[in-house]
Amino acid sequence: MKRSWLIGTIVVAVLGSFFGWSYLNRDSQNGENITAVGSTALQPLVEAAGEDYASKHLGVYVNVQGGGTGTGLAQVQAGAVDLGNSDMYASEKKGIDAHALVDHRVAVVGIAPMVNKKAQVHDLTQQQLISIFTGKVKNWREVGGANLPVVLVNRVNGSGTRATFEKWGLQGAKSADAQEQDSSGMARQIVATTPGAVSYAAFAYLDKSVTVPTLAGVKPSKQTVANNTWPIWAYEHVYTKGQPRPAVANFIAYLQSDHIQKKLVPSLGYISINDMKVERDMNGHVKMVREES
Repeated sequence: MKRSWLIGTIVVAVLGSFFGWSYLNRDSQNGENITAVGSTALQPLVEAAGEDYASKHLGVYVNVQGGGTGTGLAQVQAGAVDLGNSDMYASEKKGIDAHALVDHRVAVVGIAPMVNKKAQVHDLTQQQLISIFTGKVKNWREVGGANLPVVLVNRVNGSGTRATFEKWGLQGAKSADAQEQDSSGMARQIVATTPGAVSYAAFAYLDKSVTVPTLAGVKPSKQTVANNTWPIWAYEHVYTKGQPRPAVANFIAYLQSDHIQKKLVPSLGYISINDMKVERDMNGHVKMVREES
């Protein structure tokens, strides 16, 4: 009897230890954490897709943070995160070894200037746009707007949105020194509430709180990006360090799936990689890949 009691006590203790260990280690046993960091222009899409993916794959958690393209590329290169979200090719970013990273295109982002409503500007030529952001135009009346000083609001250096805007919107010119913001949402808020302010953001961030001018009469839209008549756009890249582990590869495949490309991508203001009529490399060479419908 005494021996049976002793054996029973040992069994209970062993089982208790096992279940306690299992509880403490439940995330590493059954959970998959995927961390994505980088472009705030891409952040809304990865966040929404991550929530959708996690709801269909119990135990998978997709954590998404901003910080800008430069941060995303640096952290994925260091192996600190699974995914580096970027608005630019890794080879365009100084200090990044593009050969160590694998590129996964998940969408196209259109970027447009946004102006405070009191400036009363609704159309600009590309040269006017360049003159405004390089500091040559100081007052909106110089480009047909109100008698109001121009207040520049930039994204921080390292931002893929800024790099794309300067490359394709300013034709390679650098924006004048001005206040800098590390997120597109904050830049829009400042433009909306500051008389005479001007900045730029991805289509997904543009709303009725700001004026979005046409460029030489061309409206920024999914259609004008798709055929390259609106020139300020970029591929949205998700970079991994080498080939991704299975859980990460599955999530990337989900981002590129018809479900996301046909429904979520356009609903959030992006352009599906499958809808582009042209293909453009990092040097600006453009070729047709699909005929206009």
